[in-house]
Amino acid sequence: MTMQRFDVAATFGVKARPGFEVQGFADDTHPQIPVKQPYVFRNELLRDVLAYLHDANGDGMFLTGPTGGGKTSLISQIAARLNWPVQSVTCHGRMELTSLVGQFVLVNGSTQFVHGPLSVAARDGHLLILNESDLMDPSELAGLNDILEGQPLVIAENGGEVIKPHPRFRVFATGNSAGAGDASGVYQGVLRQNLAFMDRFRVVHVGYPDAEIERQVILSSVPKIPGEIADRMIRVADEVRRLFMGSDIEAGELTVTMSTRTLVRWASLSLTFKGAPNVFHYALQQALTARAEPEQREAIHRIAADVFGDYWEAAA
Repeated sequence: MTMQRFDVAATFGVKARPGFEVQGFADDTHPQIPVKQPYVFRNELLRDVLAYLHDANGDGMFLTGPTGGGKTSLISQIAARLNWPVQSVTCHGRMELTSLVGQFVLVNGSTQFVHGPLSVAARDGHLLILNESDLMDPSELAGLNDILEGQPLVIAENGGEVIKPHPRFRVFATGNSAGAGDASGVYQGVLRQNLAFMDRFRVVHVGYPDAEIERQVILSSVPKIPGEIADRMIRVADEVRRLFMGSDIEAGELTVTMSTRTLVRWASLSLTFKGAPNVFHYALQQALTARAEPEQREAIHRIAADVFGDYWEAAA
């Protein structure tokens, strides 16, 4: 694939020194390039990912942080703007390495070997994104150790096929933990990962955006929502997150939290049901609190009512 240089400021809508460019691909027609969507990039996270894309130096990149903080969307939207094809997989506790490498399947009455996302990404220079990687059995993930260091991928099942990693091949993993398991007990199914596997990754924490960035995200995704309403929604989200996170020595008082994704959903639903009585209450229930325990649901709605004041009982 033909490479192309992209101006960072123009491509990502951020402040960057004049002439600062990064490499991507010229062909924007590949079916595995993510769909470009409105996105507000945070400078420090963009910097870290672009540095890794420029030179992996034998590393993978592990993005950790709370649910809905934008870990996967960060990578996907960078790839979308650089025309970089992506192989994205959501991991789970029963996933085996063969699901990533490839396996024999029945095609038109005969069996043939079909390469998995890892093999395709390594062969063609795509990005491999392992979403929720800390849900996967660490003994299976350890099978990636060699290829992360640049060693060839040997597929014994396919007659010993050898795939030499493409120079542009990169591996991203995301998780709500940083590989050490979930001490809070909130993220069910998270497993402690193999130390040797985690040692092969650069680790970047993706927290929730600050209020100004989150405001931009809401207004770009739901442009008809009034700015004052968006600000009040963000204030509610901050308080919910504070009660969810707790402190270093005490667990949080809530077992649900309000991600940026949930904020956008709340804003969008508020417009969907515009004109209905108690619209913000109703939209919040669909966006988040219907899955909370009754006491927690009541607490979150009480927080929202206090923040919204007279707006709470009004129509959008």
